[in-house]
Amino acid sequence: MVKRLITAAVCLFLLAAIWLPVQAQELTVEPDRTRLYEGEVMTLTVKGSMEIDINLGNLFDFDMSNLPKPDIEKVQPDFEILAQNQQYSIQTINNQMVGEITWTYQLAPTTTGELTIPALTFKGAVSEPVTVEVVDGTPPDQADTGRDSFIELSADKAEVYVQEQLILTIRLFFRGNLIRGELSEPQHPNVVIEPLGKQQEFSRYRDGVRYRVVERRYALFPQRPGNFRLPPIRFEGQSRDAQGKLKFLRDSEELFEIPVKEVPSQFTGKTWLPASSVSLTEAGLPPTLDVKTGENITREIRLTAANLPSETLPPLPDAVPPGLRSYPEQPERITETMPDGLSSSLTQSVALVPVEAGQMTLPAIRIHWWDTEADRERVAEIPEKTLTVTGPDAAGAVPPENTAKTDGETPAKNVASDSPDNQAPDRTSLWQWLSLVLAVLWGGTLLAWWRSRRNPAKLPVTSENRNDRAAFNRLIKAARDGSATTPELLVEWASLHTPGHGFHSAADVASHFRNEALTAEIRKLQARLFAPGHGTDDWDGRPMVGALEQIREATAKPEARADLPPLYPRGLA
Repeated sequence: MVKRLITAAVCLFLLAAIWLPVQAQELTVEPDRTRLYEGEVMTLTVKGSMEIDINLGNLFDFDMSNLPKPDIEKVQPDFEILAQNQQYSIQTINNQMVGEITWTYQLAPTTTGELTIPALTFKGAVSEPVTVEVVDGTPPDQADTGRDSFIELSADKAEVYVQEQLILTIRLFFRGNLIRGELSEPQHPNVVIEPLGKQQEFSRYRDGVRYRVVERRYALFPQRPGNFRLPPIRFEGQSRDAQGKLKFLRDSEELFEIPVKEVPSQFTGKTWLPASSVSLTEAGLPPTLDVKTGENITREIRLTAANLPSETLPPLPDAVPPGLRSYPEQPERITETMPDGLSSSLTQSVALVPVEAGQMTLPAIRIHWWDTEADRERVAEIPEKTLTVTGPDAAGAVPPENTAKTDGETPAKNVASDSPDNQAPDRTSLWQWLSLVLAVLWGGTLLAWWRSRRNPAKLPVTSENRNDRAAFNRLIKAARDGSATTPELLVEWASLHTPGHGFHSAADVASHFRNEALTAEIRKLQARLFAPGHGTDDWDGRPMVGALEQIREATAKPEARADLPPLYPRGLA
């Protein structure tokens, strides 16, 4: 045990002495060759020695990171330092402890011609300068076998418009077993760059030599007109050949300059869309375009574009004619990456609710875009659509054949002007107005129900909303005043009073309770609100209030006991 401790102490003494501040003896610089070809890597060996002074004071201060080294940074920028290593040994010469340190550097020339490795210094020792010749071409021993690695860059277009897609393809060819490799990404401050999926790996023959290939594709969108050039794409790595020899790989390639054209003056659209294809589609409208008032129609409009990201697609117009309520949802944007570029879509869903009968025309939707393949402007369009809106069937309404006259038909005149038959046109006109009023009210009720179903968060959820008595009090006040909110409040109270029936309109409530008085009063209220001059302008809400109180009293449930049952049966404490 004592011998082991003594041996360990001696080793520590010897290791610690390496970095002690003693006088260096000499410094030599030896490259593995003085002539190399562009793209090759040179091994530079630097050796230095120094006397060692060992004492107990520096025994435990040994640190590998503090090991001295020469000023190798002087070789830049003619050479790039790819890797470095260091070794050291200790020997006794003439009763003096001498430490010898060997540094090994992998240097790659950055240019061709005669390059000089300047004099390096280490602890006062100075090396001799070394001249290295770097020539163009391929080494003779690789003339038939090909290079170990190289980069190829290609673009699908020689010039583009501003914001037009340009596909950049980067291929790295290499031989041997790749141990480590770093391939840089394309970058430019005025270009939006999107990778197109994952990199592909395959094999390919080039000049009779089989290479392994790594391929990456990018979609580039220049944001400013003019010329732009990407910085060089660089690769650095290490591989082993068939004999197990370690090789350093280093290559770079630069893409040619790309002209970027401005937006053409003949383009008339509001949003510049350079793409290979743009289309507009719609879905959701009935095939016959016949709808009823209050009917909920979900129209879906989709704008798709090839070779553009979805963020560039303009918002779709949402204009609708009067008498048609529009409730658009948040648009959905999707961008997909494919090998030939980006594909994007913008989907807009709109809920349409007609509240009036008649003909309603949805305006055409037009999107101007620039066809990059044909180099001309085009328009994607959805033509206008005309909806035929009819009122829903209502009780007491006159059949259509009695309320409409065919073209060219003239009503017959009676001899006695005061006969009952002479009053039929006036009654028919009145019924037409009442039918229209009922249709509008039905639509309004359905619209209110639909909005409450779609936006439940907009209605505050409080104890008052849940309370039957509070809802009934609001209904009574609205009925007494003849308010337009009476049908909506009637549906709310009925849903609380008799849950589970799914009331959608005031007519549903009246039909459920089978109260003719309530039905008649609802019609009077509709005529007053929506057909001025054909109904009762001076509203008397007492009959409706009486009908509502009669319904509530007839359908009242026994009051639940306020006290809770005992927690424990009788006799248990």
